[in-house]
Amino acid sequence: MAIITTNDLKNGMTLELDDDLYQVIEFQHVKPGKGHAFVRTTLRGVRSGVVVDRTFRAGEKVARAMIDKRTMQFLYRDGSDYVFMDGESYEQMPVPPGTLGDAADYVVEQSEALMLMFGTEIVGVELPAAVELTVAETEPGIQGDRVSGGRKPATLETGLVIQVPLFVEVGERVKVDTRSGEYLSRV
Repeated sequence: MAIITTNDLKNGMTLELDDDLYQVIEFQHVKPGKGHAFVRTTLRGVRSGVVVDRTFRAGEKVARAMIDKRTMQFLYRDGSDYVFMDGESYEQMPVPPGTLGDAADYVVEQSEALMLMFGTEIVGVELPAAVELTVAETEPGIQGDRVSGGRKPATLETGLVIQVPLFVEVGERVKVDTRSGEYLSRV
């Protein structure tokens, strides 16, 4: 854990405050006409996802948390947990679904994800911008109903339901944006 001052803050930096981890979303140095300068920040709790506003004195010392990024491969589900394997040490780690958050909708067996680790604890996950998933269930497109932009719901192999064009059928692979959860294209 490195000690830095609030003058060194940058967006995306992770801080250890009050025995919890917070990621800097936004910060602003303020120098009023009277009084001392201060730093106004917007922080997101890494574990909880709660967004808080916090003000620091300029030059105040804070603890920077060292977040390690490791590429891990999803192997299988064990009960409710997801089991990932470290690509370097081949160590297997169970990850609760709450830690994965929305990323659980995009991981399939043998897929890789970038795990954010604080010590031995997994505190978050980064996915590629888009993933390829198989359509498990959808209604057939009706002949003649080819209005441009027509959409229908489709359930993917992970259980995620997205809107797809009418021509997409069961068994096809589609590319899905992991940030917005939207259909991008057929594969």
